[in-house]
Amino acid sequence: MGKSEIIRGTSKCARFFVCDTTELVKEAKKVHGLDPIATTVFGKLLTATAMMGKDLKNEKDLVTVRVDGDGPYGNMLATGNMKGEVKGYIGNPEEKFHQIIDENGNFIKDETGQVRFIGNGTMQVIKDLGLRDPFSGVIKINEEDIADIIAHYFLLSEQIKSVVALGVKLDENGEVKRAGGYLIQLLPGVEDGFIDKLENKLQQIRTITELLEGGMSLEQIVELLYEDISVFEEETDVDGAHKKVYVEDFEILEKSELEYKCNCTKEKFYKGLITLGKEEIDKILEEEGKIQVECHFCGKKYDFGKEDFKNL
Repeated sequence: MGKSEIIRGTSKCARFFVCDTTELVKEAKKVHGLDPIATTVFGKLLTATAMMGKDLKNEKDLVTVRVDGDGPYGNMLATGNMKGEVKGYIGNPEEKFHQIIDENGNFIKDETGQVRFIGNGTMQVIKDLGLRDPFSGVIKINEEDIADIIAHYFLLSEQIKSVVALGVKLDENGEVKRAGGYLIQLLPGVEDGFIDKLENKLQQIRTITELLEGGMSLEQIVELLYEDISVFEEETDVDGAHKKVYVEDFEILEKSELEYKCNCTKEKFYKGLITLGKEEIDKILEEEGKIQVECHFCGKKYDFGKEDFKNL
C-alpha cells in the first residue's frame, strides 16, 4: 500500500501545497463506512484540511474545519496538524435524504440545476495555536464544491487570494481510485496577475485526479502548474526534450507523508466522563452495568465499569 504525500513550496508571488491523499481518503472511507457521495464530499474536506494543517508552525498547533449545512451531507468536521495527521467525521445523511432523492429514486435539483448535497449554512475554521484564544473565522456557504468554499473562506476571513483544487475519483464499485488537491496562495503585497493567469490556465489542464491517475508525480504537477504554456521555446534541454518556460521560479521546501490518524485514548474519554459527576455515573452503571463510549473520528469503542471510577 502506498502512502499519501504532500509537497510544500514557494515562489516569488505565491506559496503552494500539492498532495496525493488517495490512501488517506481510502482509510477514512473504511473507518466510517462511507457511501460514494460521502466519500467524495468528505474526502475533499480532509484533503483541504491536510494542506491547511501543513501550513501550521508548531507540532501542537491544530486546525479544525467545520461545515454546518442543511443538506444531507452538510455536517462535517475535520482536523489536521503540521505532522500531516488528519481525522474527521461526517453526519449520517439518512435523515435528510428525502431532500435530494424523489419517490422514483432520482436526484432533485434546485433552480440552478444543482443537487444540494451540502446545502446552505456556514463553515468555521478554528486554529488552535497555543494562545489563550484560538483564531476563528466563519463564512456563510451556499456553494456545493468544497474547493470553492475553502477559497471563499481564505478571501473573506484571511484576505488571501487563493486557487484551490480538490478531487476524489471513484471506480464503478464506489471505491477510491484517486484523491488529491492543490492550494496556491498569493503572498502579501503581490499583484493579482499571477493568480489570474493561473486561474485561466487551470481551465486548460486536467483535473488533479486525472493528473495523478496518469502517473504524474507531485513534483511534475508543481512544474505543470508553474509552466507558462503561452510561451513556446524552440530550445531543448540536455536530453533533447522541449525546454519549459515557467511563469516564475519556484522552490519545493518539503515533501512529507499524510495519514488518517486518530489520537483517542481511554484516558481522554475518562476525563470527559467524570465531568458527569459521581451520582450520574453511578446511575448509568446501575442501569447499564457499564458505560460504553465510541470515538466519532475512528469508531473505536471503550468500556468503563465500576472499577474505573472507584477513586471518584
